Amino acid sequence: MDLWIYATVAAAFFQTLRFMLQKRLAQSSLNAMGATFARFIYALPFAGIGVAAFLWGQSQPMPVMTAQFWGFAALGGTAQILATLCVVHLFAMRSFAIGITLKKTETLQTAAVGMLLLGEGVAPLGWVAIAIGSCAVVSLGAPAGGAGWRAGLLSRSAGIGLLSGALFAVSGVSYRGASLALPLDAPALRAAVTLTAVLILQAAAMCLWLLWRDPAQLQAVWRARRVAVWVGVTSLLGSLGWFTAFTLQNAALVNALGQIELLFSMLVTWFVFHERLSARELFGMMLLLGSVFLIIFAI
Repeated sequence: MDLWIYATVAAAFFQTLRFMLQKRLAQSSLNAMGATFARFIYALPFAGIGVAAFLWGQSQPMPVMTAQFWGFAALGGTAQILATLCVVHLFAMRSFAIGITLKKTETLQTAAVGMLLLGEGVAPLGWVAIAIGSCAVVSLGAPAGGAGWRAGLLSRSAGIGLLSGALFAVSGVSYRGASLALPLDAPALRAAVTLTAVLILQAAAMCLWLLWRDPAQLQAVWRARRVAVWVGVTSLLGSLGWFTAFTLQNAALVNALGQIELLFSMLVTWFVFHERLSARELFGMMLLLGSVFLIIFAI
């Protein structure tokens, strides 16, 4: 079995663990901002030490980071912060598996945004996939009690899920732009340096925000360090897994296999959080999973 397959499955697994830990934190002493900040601040030391050790071992200086690089990094970092806040907030409204599923609309939205902004055409099968995915989001967004499809489409949870997907799509494109702006030959090293730089920006920005708006959360993040440090570790391992897979294989195939995260999230929902999924929610998840595979095959 090829290495990219192991890397993708590992990335999906660690990402599921990270969201699980963030939900635990958000349910205890941390709010959405604190749980999001914990991800970045506890991942930064591991990323920084890893990049420094690699550069030192290769006797290679730190690459020049241009204004273009920092622009892409800042845009991607900001979008990722907002997207993570949306997902953590969604966990408080819906089950763990549904939160992860709504986040996965990023794949569908990337295709639509690419066509509108970059003129990249979508095959007829792609439009079928987008339509199926839209129906899935309506089904998942419908509040308990059968308030109807219109209520599902206009529900707050569906809106937050769609917004998180859009922000994650912007984040991914921006990170690719930042990585390509570095004068390095090794794709893995470009990814690692970009990740470290983004973590510095994200940790600094959120620290300043919390100092201004909610300083008590900084203390709460430190008190929760025994769990929060694992949020940082799983976040870093997940990011490295995705970058490694994208380096070794076509991104469409990586994204297709990466949907295994939905299965991991269902297992976490059942066995960790003991949350029950309704038949409608299971149907919506299967619809969205099918639409994601269709859009990948249509690209």
